[in-house]
Amino acid sequence: MKAEKKNLILDTAEQLMCIMPDKDITVNIIAQNAGIGKGSIYYYFESKDEIINAVIERTYKKALHEYFSVIDSETSAIDKIKHLFQSIIKPEFKDSRKNMIRTLNLHEDAHLHNRMKLVAINEVSPVLADLFKQGIREGTIHTDSPDESAEMLVSVITFFLDSSLFDFEDEKMKKKMKILGSVLDTCLQAPQGSFDFLYDIKKYH
Repeated sequence: MKAEKKNLILDTAEQLMCIMPDKDITVNIIAQNAGIGKGSIYYYFESKDEIINAVIERTYKKALHEYFSVIDSETSAIDKIKHLFQSIIKPEFKDSRKNMIRTLNLHEDAHLHNRMKLVAINEVSPVLADLFKQGIREGTIHTDSPDESAEMLVSVITFFLDSSLFDFEDEKMKKKMKILGSVLDTCLQAPQGSFDFLYDIKKYH
């Protein structure tokens, strides 16, 4: 019962985040739309900010859970990295009920954007760092700082995926993503073309 009510709060907040700026959402509004008392919300969360952070974290955790559910332990590090980003940006993820990552990018809310990016770094970077370490063991990736390298890559990708800043139909943007893939191949001393999937990232956006 407790889990159901907590999910109700998060589901309601998520729906509101799809249609309202962060600044206009309040605990009262969440409670009214959820059909529960304000006190019930404070039993699970200390503030609206904690609720919104939990919604964003849940979105990334869902994407990572799906990624882990389809990855085989024998899969190479390079292929796992590709699947990781596909799991986060895949077409089905355009559904606002499932994807706050894309929906938040449609709102001109800098504060919310920054929080989303911070959560992305915190949730995805450790997974990517482990894949870099696997690549190091396999001899396909070379870096003395896998944790920092992963954090930097997630930061860059999250920035480029912000549709409020970039248009993926723009040829210049496609060229930039292709260059980014080449830069990563070079910096990580990966086999040429390992990060070419970034050029086709629009397929998953």
